[in-house]
Amino acid sequence: MKLNLKNPLVFFDLETTGINIISDRIVEIAYLKIYPNGDEDSKTRRINPERPIPPESTAIHGISDEDVRDCPTFKLIAKSLASQLEGCDLAGYNSNRFDIPLLAEEFLRAGVDLDLTKRKFVDVQTIFHKKEQRTLSAAYKFYCDKELEDAHSAEADTKATYEILKSQLDRYPDLENDVNFLSEFSAFGNNVDFAGRLVYNEKNQEVINFGKYKGQLADEVLKNDPGYYGWIMQGDFPLHTKRAFTNIRLKAFGNALK
Repeated sequence: MKLNLKNPLVFFDLETTGINIISDRIVEIAYLKIYPNGDEDSKTRRINPERPIPPESTAIHGISDEDVRDCPTFKLIAKSLASQLEGCDLAGYNSNRFDIPLLAEEFLRAGVDLDLTKRKFVDVQTIFHKKEQRTLSAAYKFYCDKELEDAHSAEADTKATYEILKSQLDRYPDLENDVNFLSEFSAFGNNVDFAGRLVYNEKNQEVINFGKYKGQLADEVLKNDPGYYGWIMQGDFPLHTKRAFTNIRLKAFGNALK
């Protein structure tokens, strides 16, 4: 089934030094851009993470320190990558929980202001788990009747994810061929930040989603506990989470802070 697109949809996958979105870095990114007219464009880039790649990570994706020694850093490719993503919606496998938050952190560290919150996100894994409860290799076999060769290479995983989504649309009549619908269906929460430290309540207000203030309005906490914002800024939180708290603080105290 051909995807019904209003904007280009970029399927992407990351290989990384680990699974911590705060401290780990990208070592490979592959993307497959699908245009509304059906045209496709793909690219794979190796990236020097500027830190050793743990052996346990190399064992999964096969990328070693030697493989990326002469590759560009993320900062060097950030602007060109951002231009490729401009105006596009994003899709991936487990992307809402991992790939998108980590990619957002890398852009923030590189000083490239790409506002991913304006994009629609389609997480093929979430659709799969809601429908079948399997893994990527099993999903590829189940939906496409193919064996996933070269699993855990970013390029192979990206192309498999694209094929799976098309097959999911063929298989399930209740899945609308519309990125807005798929984005809502595959969303895992009403998050303010990608890490889910802040969420929107039913009144579309920002609510803290962790710790001693869990369930309380973020702007009220910032007003009543002036030291809380400083603790967030100094703490081991994702840059995107810190930016979200800063935006709330500016909205709540904008005039006083000028």
